[in-house]
Amino acid sequence: RSSVGFDRLLDLLTQAERVEPSAAWPPYNIEKVAEDEYRITMAVAGFTPDEIELTQHDTALLVAGQKKGQDGEHQYLHRGIAARTFRQTFNLAEHVRVTGATLENGLLTVELKREVPEALKPRRIAIGGAPEGGQDNKPAQIEGQAKVA
Repeated sequence: RSSVGFDRLLDLLTQAERVEPSAAWPPYNIEKVAEDEYRITMAVAGFTPDEIELTQHDTALLVAGQKKGQDGEHQYLHRGIAARTFRQTFNLAEHVRVTGATLENGLLTVELKREVPEALKPRRIAIGGAPEGGQDNKPAQIEGQAKVA
């Protein structure tokens, strides 16, 4: 499993690669393209777009590939291009969504963007100024108590 959008948790990525060696295939890169934009690039040589499935459910992105039954059509003397089925899951931060995907020259590129709703973004709150007649530094008298001199 890999995480995208959790910049503060970079160590988790490194640990995940050490713990799950099967997650290393197919090989992939995760790039931070801009402040809130990311790119996952996977080497999926030999797969066509209809043999790869991308599914995003909440904060999980599943990339799965399965070759269509073409093994009996060819007689290989050496087979170095892997055509095995794969499933790769990427954990995404909240509000990260897939904005596009392309398959070109054996590389699957998945574009991601973090889009935080306006209601959840931090907003600056203005601090009210002094009363109109200037700043009043006199202590206020509490109702019902006598003023002590």
